[in-house]
Amino acid sequence: MYETRVLSGMRPTGSLHLGHYHGVLKNWIRLQAEYPCLYFVADWHALTTDYEKPGDLQQNCWEMVIDWLAAGVDPGQATLFVQSQVPDHAELHLLLSMMAPLGWLERVPTYKDQQEKLTDRDLSTYGFLGYPLLQSADILIYRARYVPVGEDQVPHVEFTREVARRFNHLYGRETGYEDKAKAAVKKMGTKKARLFGDLRTKFLESGNADALKRAQALLDEQQNMPRGDRERLYGWLEGGGKKILVEPEALLTEASRMTGLDGQKMSKSYGNTIALREEPESVAKKIRAMPTDPARVKRTDPGNPDKCPVWTLHQIYSDDERKAWVRKGCTTAGIGCLECKQPVIQAIQAEIAPIRERAQPYLDDPTLVKNIVADGCEKARKLAAETMRDVREAIGLSYT
Repeated sequence: MYETRVLSGMRPTGSLHLGHYHGVLKNWIRLQAEYPCLYFVADWHALTTDYEKPGDLQQNCWEMVIDWLAAGVDPGQATLFVQSQVPDHAELHLLLSMMAPLGWLERVPTYKDQQEKLTDRDLSTYGFLGYPLLQSADILIYRARYVPVGEDQVPHVEFTREVARRFNHLYGRETGYEDKAKAAVKKMGTKKARLFGDLRTKFLESGNADALKRAQALLDEQQNMPRGDRERLYGWLEGGGKKILVEPEALLTEASRMTGLDGQKMSKSYGNTIALREEPESVAKKIRAMPTDPARVKRTDPGNPDKCPVWTLHQIYSDDERKAWVRKGCTTAGIGCLECKQPVIQAIQAEIAPIRERAQPYLDDPTLVKNIVADGCEKARKLAAETMRDVREAIGLSYT
């Protein structure tokens, strides 16, 4: 249909921690080698909850991008950009807001959930109510096929699919659509056109998913077909109008197993994090101070690793032999808590060391980061402009 793009974003919270690394960045690094990826700083999204105190928004942006680069996100493989520097996001959000039913926004699961959790802020704003639609605009403007999310974010991708479907239904039925679609089929050649027609019939009559995939693959092969004809045929294939906006799919990612220093989810708000660029001495100090199994009051008291936050770090950083040593040593009081913590300290220091090293050139010369982001913004603007040209044309706002 279109290039199989992946899109993901992150609010600018400043320097990132190991929870971000194991929960998001490692996945980004894997995906950038498989797909054309776009990763963006969601600075407008930060304002949906922090509009009263935007704080150091720009500085947080640069700090976060440095961490992306230091962790291994490669600007040669992925496009890195800042949301607010591609104004087309705002235009598409505005146009989508004209046709998005209010009830759709009110039923997004995180809407009431966030209002209940963030009681210290006034979230009775359109920006907060409409942020799922802004997320939809972020995805749809790049015609992204995949959006890597955790299970809790799947409803947002489903919402985006509904928005795309509604837009295509409202604006994809151009005058003479059927005749234009049939004329486009003929451009595939007699043999492929007949096969395409047979597969379309199978799908429309019986919902044959394999027939749909085979027909879509046939269209994917038509590299020389005009963009408008391809859009018509993708929609006609499924019995609808032109597919102006692409319905994205959720790319489920495993939840991060990285817990904080107190056993809770690692989060700045809990004060239980280890930053990606934490100094070695600070890492050691924090882990040595971690709470352990309350039953181990004295060195000679046996403990239970399953009740100890340090054990959750061993699950990530230790091999089976090391974990067996920890379990035996803890339950028999054969090792003390500081002995148990030492391998974790060393493993985290070893993981962070190359990240800190890769970050240094960007800290020494901030223009390096700004140039990477500027290039990424330019690429993103070109892709966004292509979509907006088609959107305006479909709605009737193309004054050329």
